[in-house]
Amino acid sequence: MDRRQMEEFLLQVKSGDLSIDQAVNKLKKDPFEDLGFAKVDSHRALRQGAGEVIFGQGKTPDQIIEISKSLLKTQDGVLITRLSKDKADLVKKEIDLKYYDLAELGLYGQMADLKTDGKILVATGGTSDMKVAEEAALTAEFLGNKVVRLYDVGVAGIHRLLSHMDEISEARVIIAIAGMEGALASVIGGLASCPVIAVPTSIGYGANFSGLAALLSMLNSCASGVSVVNIDNGFGAGYLASMINQIK
Repeated sequence: MDRRQMEEFLLQVKSGDLSIDQAVNKLKKDPFEDLGFAKVDSHRALRQGAGEVIFGQGKTPDQIIEISKSLLKTQDGVLITRLSKDKADLVKKEIDLKYYDLAELGLYGQMADLKTDGKILVATGGTSDMKVAEEAALTAEFLGNKVVRLYDVGVAGIHRLLSHMDEISEARVIIAIAGMEGALASVIGGLASCPVIAVPTSIGYGANFSGLAALLSMLNSCASGVSVVNIDNGFGAGYLASMINQIK
C-alpha cells in the first residue's frame, strides 16, 4: 500500500464505505504477505516512499514469479535487480516481464510517473562501467526521475567531461561511476554544486583489486559533497539519488 492507496483507504473509512472493523482487518493483513519462503513487504511504499525491490541473485525463477505477483497487488510496478538473462527467460514464461540486458534488470508492471522536474546525471569513466550505470539510471527512472546519461567521460580524456558543463550545472544529483583508480568522482565533485554519489566498479587491472582501489580513492576524495556506495552498487546509487531528487 502506497501513500495514494492509504489516502483512498482513509477516505473510505471517513465516508462510511468501509467500517472500522473492516479497516482494522485490512490493516492487519496488509503489512506483509507470507509466502512461506518469503515475507513480502506491502507497506514499504507507505513507510519509505517506494515499494519493495526484488534482489534476483540467489532466488529461483519460481520464487521471483511468486514474489512479483504478490508485490503487484499493492504497487504499480516491480523492479528485479541482478537478474540473469537465463533466469529472466524462465520468468517471462509466467509473467509479462520487460528485461534490460545490459543492466540485468527486470520490470514487471509500470515505471512510476515523473515525480519532479529535477534531473539526475549518471556519468561513467568508461564504456566498461555502463552495466553498473544502467542499473543506476533505470532504477532512478523506475522511481519517477528524469535521468541524463553521460558515458565514457573519464579523466584520461578530461576534455570530454568538460564539454558537458551545462548538464553538470543543471543536475540536482550526480552519480559518478568509475573503476580503475576511481578519479572521476573527485573531478565531478570539484565541478558540481549538487550532491555527488560515487560508485566504484570492479573494472580494472590487478591492482584495482576488483574495485577496492576505486572504492578507497572515492572514500578519500578531497572534493566536498561526495558520498560513496558499495562496489558495483548501481541500484543503491539510483535509489539514493531518487530520494535526494524528490526532496520537497
